Amino acid sequence: MKRLLFIFCFIFLVTFLIIPLFYIFLNSFVVNNKFSFEIFKIIFSNYLLRQSIINSFVLGIVVVILTTIIGVPLAFLFFRYDFPGKNIFRTLFFLPLIVSPFVGAIGMRQILSRFGSLNLLLMKLKIIHHPVSWIGSGFLGIVILETLHLFPIMFLNISASLNNFDISCEEESYNLGANFWQTFKNITFPLILPGYFAASSIIFIWAITDLGTPLVFEFPELISVQIFNNLTDINTNPTGYGLVVIVILLTVVFFIFTKRYIEKTPYVSQRPTFKFEEKKLEGKKLLFVYIPIVSLLFISLLPHISIILTSFSKKWFFSILPSEYTGRFYKLVFFHRLTKRGIFNSFFYSSLSTLIDIFLGFSIGFLLARTKFKGKNILDILSMLPLAIPGIIIAFGYFTTFSDTILNPRQNPVFLLIISYSIRRLPYLVRSTYSSFQQISENLEEASYNLGANTFLTFRKITIPLVSPGLFAGGILTFSFSLLEVSSSLILAVRERFYPISKVIYTLAGRVVDGPYVASALGVLGMILVGISFAVSSKVVAKRVGEFFRIG
Repeated sequence: MKRLLFIFCFIFLVTFLIIPLFYIFLNSFVVNNKFSFEIFKIIFSNYLLRQSIINSFVLGIVVVILTTIIGVPLAFLFFRYDFPGKNIFRTLFFLPLIVSPFVGAIGMRQILSRFGSLNLLLMKLKIIHHPVSWIGSGFLGIVILETLHLFPIMFLNISASLNNFDISCEEESYNLGANFWQTFKNITFPLILPGYFAASSIIFIWAITDLGTPLVFEFPELISVQIFNNLTDINTNPTGYGLVVIVILLTVVFFIFTKRYIEKTPYVSQRPTFKFEEKKLEGKKLLFVYIPIVSLLFISLLPHISIILTSFSKKWFFSILPSEYTGRFYKLVFFHRLTKRGIFNSFFYSSLSTLIDIFLGFSIGFLLARTKFKGKNILDILSMLPLAIPGIIIAFGYFTTFSDTILNPRQNPVFLLIISYSIRRLPYLVRSTYSSFQQISENLEEASYNLGANTFLTFRKITIPLVSPGLFAGGILTFSFSLLEVSSSLILAVRERFYPISKVIYTLAGRVVDGPYVASALGVLGMILVGISFAVSSKVVAKRVGEFFRIG
């Protein structure tokens, strides 16, 4: 039975993860049945494609730098000091992750546009006399949205590194006469580098492969948009394959660099010997904490605020805030033909993908935690690989690999949408289930066997009830994230009757009159649903859902 389970999981992952990647590489390097670099020569000789690669790389680096500037000091502040409301603020800083920058971009256009809220406010305060083009060509808007969305990942990872940091190392440094900066440079920062580089690699890859945000800001000179645009003529113009390979290579290089650097780091910290005593802040000192924290929190929640305001605005022209409000766009969400179908489709796709993930996550978690067999490490790597492969690559691979088969997404993308959703979120279930198995003593199962219970009865009465909280929490997260999955939805859903929520939002955002307002209302409902899912998951597993986003 265990062998059959392993074979099924292995075949599933190879079929829907490895084969599409192999197909992409095959079409990138084989031209007219010969090995060739011709596609890459075409890419780098084309100004638009070359500039898109450069812009994407710059975007990734800039977002990493900005999230570092925000996330690292914030993590140190929460680690070293105690102040009223600390836990509440820590939870609130997790909120930027619950809405995709793709959704927030719709509302932020209203705030950052030439005659948007920000310019009108600054002109009213006489800080500026003429409107400033904050978005410009759209690149700055993308940088802002990606930074506000991704800095919690840096914050979470640095916080985790600091919690595992032995503070006695710093005290010994001070005892030897080192000052603060010497201690930070030589002791503290080297010891948190593994967490920093892990977060940086995830942020970089996430930023350069995000598809929805540049589409909303109408900025085509990014590699993700060029890959998306190339799908329309992929049979006659194979440069899309080469662009995907470049993204894969960037991803692999970043992960290898991170892994090699961490392995070569000579700094090793032992587990904390005692709990770090936080400095309690009182009186006027609290102002130096609350002012920057509240300001950062307000700015980071601007995408949420903007899309909520947009969804309720009846009239919002040349004014800082909407001059008239209405709730009719929320009614349209449930009566508009496109949104009704999109909501039904998303719930259908997400429900089935979650069931698949629960089965696969439980099976793989069980095999990794409770069995020993050849190929165990390979199964572990395959199950975690989707964390390192951007969604746009998986979606592109499905679109091209299965185009001439019965699964052709141009005709009916339902099966591939469900599978792509499940593949993308599978690591969440594997991680949560594997952790649950590790926390269950095998003595409980052995005691059941000793009392005469067979394998099935032990599994049903002992194992499943103890693992179910982790499965349930991971399942809720999988379902909620699948509802608002962007890359797979935009690429695979070609026909309108198969549109999921994200494709509906993108379509409505580009329509005049009430399109952006209905799209915003739909985005708010999705945001609320994801937020509730996080809260329920945290309650079930009795820990912060941020652990799912922590690397390492």
